[in-house]
Amino acid sequence: VGEAMPVEEVRAIMLMMIQNSGQGYSGIRLETVELIRQCLNLGLTPFVPRDGSVGYLSVEGHVVVSLIGEERIFFNGRWLPSREALAEAGLEPLALAAKEGLILLNGALSPTALAALYLNDLLNAVQNADLIAAMSLEVLKGTVRAFDERLHRLKLHEEQRATAAGVRSFLADSAIAKKFIDHRLQDALSLRGIAQVHGAVKKTLNDALISVENEMNSCSDNPVIMPEGDDGLAISGCNCDAAYVGLEMDSAIAAATLLAKMSERRNNRLVNENLSGYPWFLIKKPGLNSGLMLPQYTQAGLLNEMKMLSMPAVVDNIPTCGDQEDYVSMGYNAAKKARAVVEKLEYILAIELLSVYQAHQFMEEGVNPGSSSQVVLGRISQSVPFIEEDIY
Repeated sequence: VGEAMPVEEVRAIMLMMIQNSGQGYSGIRLETVELIRQCLNLGLTPFVPRDGSVGYLSVEGHVVVSLIGEERIFFNGRWLPSREALAEAGLEPLALAAKEGLILLNGALSPTALAALYLNDLLNAVQNADLIAAMSLEVLKGTVRAFDERLHRLKLHEEQRATAAGVRSFLADSAIAKKFIDHRLQDALSLRGIAQVHGAVKKTLNDALISVENEMNSCSDNPVIMPEGDDGLAISGCNCDAAYVGLEMDSAIAAATLLAKMSERRNNRLVNENLSGYPWFLIKKPGLNSGLMLPQYTQAGLLNEMKMLSMPAVVDNIPTCGDQEDYVSMGYNAAKKARAVVEKLEYILAIELLSVYQAHQFMEEGVNPGSSSQVVLGRISQSVPFIEEDIY
């Protein structure tokens, strides 16, 4: 039930169908795999409602229903009856042979597909977060002493050391960072803890990447058919379980929320005159003008949603199949909510960057940001003015 899945999600699931069955342990015909491949290459995307899966069957079932000529397919910019779309693309509807229906409904296909898409986005977001955090540290006159290599080598976390090195490199030629290196003995945790927190987030996402890539290249079918010397022996088990993906994506979502929490706190310091030393809400004429007050409200609302979404899906259990499936991983929901989380994270980081940009109008003349910051600020200035009064 629910809204249609985005095209990229459906295509990702179809690719996982090829990956899963293409391992050679499913008893599927080559022509069946070939039809899925042709649909991907020619741009035929089945209609798939997004809600109501526990990790298998429902979502995959809608894909296969379209391949056998029922329901709808999106093709050449419009929805068509499946048979009509297949015919227009020069393809025949699939006539399933023994076990093929089960193969295509089975496995950790949709959780793995969604995890691959949104873990990629999360990995990109944390790289952007490093850059934005360094720019916040710079404009808030934070001390780069907290990123000293000698300090960070005392912690045996590679991601932390790499993040600290990145901040040092980013601010290496910053006149602001040099002038204010002793401005404070110690900054707030949202500034001096960037390397530790961002490093921990990266560690969690990198761990998830290993599990997701392993799942992408595994056979998660059930039963599996063992061809080599076993004369087609079928072995039933639980390779279809999505616990690896589900647990990693629940952890990745919690990590993303931790990253967002740090970003919102840095932004709060930027817009608070008592903490930043800049005019309230980073506007030249405060009072009747609200400046960047409301974007922090937006962050607060988004962050609250992210916290709710950080409740792990895999800790819940609702048995199915008349208690034959008395344990259910719920890996699909863990992967599905990553989409909402990464979208909100990107907004929260963008709002922090907007505040960084506006804060620079109040920096004293002749004390310039580093060359890397200047590139980013210059890009923003192409579409965003410094604000003196409230504007759209």
